[in-house]
Amino acid sequence: METYIFDWINLLLRWLHVIVGIAWIGASFYFVWLDNSLQKPTDPALKEKGVDGELWAVHGGGFYNPQKYMVAPKALPDHLHWFYWESYWTWMSGFALFVTLYLFNAQTFLIDKNVFAWGSSAAAIVASLVYLVMGWVVYDAICRLFGQRKNGDLIVGVLVFLYVIAATYIACHLFAGRAAFLLTGAMLATAMSANVLMVIIPGQKKTIAAMKSGQTPDPLHPMRAKQRSVHNTYFTLPVLFAMLSNHYSFAYSTPYNWLVLVLIMLAGALIRQFFVLKHKGRWEYKYWGVAGVILLGVAAWLAPAAKPSVAIAKAPQIAEIQAIIEARCAMCHNANVQMKNVALHTPELLVKNAQLIYQQVVVTRAMPMNNSTQITEEERAKIGAWVQAGGK
Repeated sequence: METYIFDWINLLLRWLHVIVGIAWIGASFYFVWLDNSLQKPTDPALKEKGVDGELWAVHGGGFYNPQKYMVAPKALPDHLHWFYWESYWTWMSGFALFVTLYLFNAQTFLIDKNVFAWGSSAAAIVASLVYLVMGWVVYDAICRLFGQRKNGDLIVGVLVFLYVIAATYIACHLFAGRAAFLLTGAMLATAMSANVLMVIIPGQKKTIAAMKSGQTPDPLHPMRAKQRSVHNTYFTLPVLFAMLSNHYSFAYSTPYNWLVLVLIMLAGALIRQFFVLKHKGRWEYKYWGVAGVILLGVAAWLAPAAKPSVAIAKAPQIAEIQAIIEARCAMCHNANVQMKNVALHTPELLVKNAQLIYQQVVVTRAMPMNNSTQITEEERAKIGAWVQAGGK
């Protein structure tokens, strides 16, 4: 029952995370598009009001005319909409999901003793939390130290990319591959949400406070806000890949999984660059080309090499398969513990779940998780032969 309850918590948190994530990413993508698509106004009345850019658009049966004021309008409107809860709820739901799935099951999902032998689950949990926090601390320091310098955007971009490479390498050498991929994505997502919480919203509040007190708003605040918003848009596709990667063990279970993650995240950032430039009227297909070459190269690199198959003279009987399952899988799939609501402690359940066992153990080789029970190639081959013979 406990596993069943945790599955429901997992499902609802994941659903919430996707919903609010769509809202946040959708708003972020829209405003990046809008900012890059604005045109200088020609109407003297708009210039007099302080409008720096405008756009006419048609959608949903109506016409829209958004206008952007450089720094701030001369007078505050009565109704001002803020965009921040989408970010906060995305991070909170994602962190709750991480706690529920990875931290409460650290020995299964967070730790792989073949990667790093943690002394205790607590040590690994603390290290994972420090990893998330340090991502923001280092990123924010880079932005504050170099962001306002000449060619600051380029310098910040290079330094952040180098840090992401180092952080990815560290994560993949401390945690299970699946957890390392998710943690790296969560590190970037934490920086994205912290940008909203610590820089963008406080800067906007300072601008409004200055206006209410009759002072001229400091242009540094909107400049920093735009800079962090642009960073967030480049982080988005790499983060989305990291969050989806747990479904693809071929990516995170390789010896050089850190490099796989870096390359795929780089491809995502390049694809996003294409769209950012497209909003400005520049169709730079070279970014798609480079991203495509990277992805095809990674796919070719990870392609499974032909291995001599373990010869099985004849299909094993179910009693032999049950012995393998009891030794390698039953600790997580029995009458009392049913991970993913799958139980394998009787011959009838083995027959019922034969195709699932085949998919997870033989085809994707995702199970046992991190091969923590040391299943052998011969045992995988026997399971495959049993299923191919009918699984009965």
